Amino acid sequence: MSLIEVENLVKTYKIIQKDDGLLGYFKNLVKPKYKEITAVKGVNFKLEEGELVGYIGENGAGKSTTIKMLTGLLTPTSGKVVVDGIIPYEKRIQNNKNIGAVFGQKTQLWWDLPVIESFQLIKQMYKIPDGEYRKNLKKFTELLELKELLDKQVKNLSLGQKMRCEIAATFIHNPKIVYLDEPTIGLDVFVKENIRKFIKDINKEKNTTVILTTHDLKDIEDVCNRIILLDQGEIIYDGEKQKFKDAYGKYIFAEFVVSNKNNSLNENIKTSTFEIIEETDTNIKIRFNHEKITIMQIMNEISKYCMVEDIHMRESELEDILKEIYKGAHQ
Repeated sequence: MSLIEVENLVKTYKIIQKDDGLLGYFKNLVKPKYKEITAVKGVNFKLEEGELVGYIGENGAGKSTTIKMLTGLLTPTSGKVVVDGIIPYEKRIQNNKNIGAVFGQKTQLWWDLPVIESFQLIKQMYKIPDGEYRKNLKKFTELLELKELLDKQVKNLSLGQKMRCEIAATFIHNPKIVYLDEPTIGLDVFVKENIRKFIKDINKEKNTTVILTTHDLKDIEDVCNRIILLDQGEIIYDGEKQKFKDAYGKYIFAEFVVSNKNNSLNENIKTSTFEIIEETDTNIKIRFNHEKITIMQIMNEISKYCMVEDIHMRESELEDILKEIYKGAHQ
């Protein structure tokens, strides 16, 4: 049996359909009209112990709703959820002992207490043995650079400092599964790198299963080895990150540094084999399908209108690929 099993999962909400104006307001008070919105539509997946999974999609795709059903915060409208042999919404307390969770900027630390006292309260809540607690606290303090923060009140921490403490609090009881919902939102690049490294280190050491939802696709690039891509409540891709990039990442991006440009390329070059994304007197940025044309062929074409001084190239990144997928899905 897999660690997490999700079968035909559906979550539907009823919301009031409001009429405009004062008359509409009173109508809604007396006899409200409802409409149904399906946030998650027949989702299926299985996760094995130790996986690092990016659960991604646009706003409103159903990511957070799924996570809340996995944690037991929401009851599915229909379908099946089993987490480590437990149905989360039926046995929430038992399920919570095995999991950790970070939900955006919602804190599990006590606002007016020093960080170390919050950790000690969590120790008591989860009945963490003394030796295990001290070992984890020492390791997490080093990995997340918490030494100077432990005696500070949570309310006096910066956003980045607080999130590092949140991450430590989430992992300190050695959960089997950790759900991270936008854990790096609003953080600077150094804090993000620190958190990503910590997640990978703990996964490697303790085989912790991590499900990560985020809009920062660098999180997925750096941390995850599997992607589940959601669009309007349905899974449109589930598989290895590299296979996803190999299947969809056919485009190469190139930037030409040029001089003596005598004409606009956009006006003169009419081709379907590469696309000019940006053009100035000294720079030309293009995108091309490497299966249809080579960089030398493109350079020969561009050289008719200017002198090419230098070329910088990069493969499609996850963000580029997702933009293309969503653009195609919504056209």
